Amino acid sequence: MEETSLNTIENYKYCTECGKQLSTKAAACPNCGAPQQNSESGDDQNGENKFLPALLLCWFAGALGIHRFYTGHTTIGIIQLLTAGGCGIWALIDLILIISGNYKDSDGVTLKP
Repeated sequence: MEETSLNTIENYKYCTECGKQLSTKAAACPNCGAPQQNSESGDDQNGENKFLPALLLCWFAGALGIHRFYTGHTTIGIIQLLTAGGCGIWALIDLILIISGNYKDSDGVTLKP
């Protein structure tokens, strides 16, 4: 009986925006429409694969906002490019966020060390 309940639990996940329970195969939440990460395709690994390049791009070219383009935040990347990373302050804040593990890419995946 426990095996059946475990299989049922593994077929569901919770929406990243509204917290509603939905199928693990759902591409978007039927309640709020928010796009969901598909854990079966290995999307959870993307945060680990982007961490080091984003960190290095922010360290060496943070004032140009190159790390923002790399992580999919093109609008903010353009703004950082035009303002020299907010005179370096915005780039410093992004660097701290990346190092602390609180920086998310445009898909909402947290970059993990």
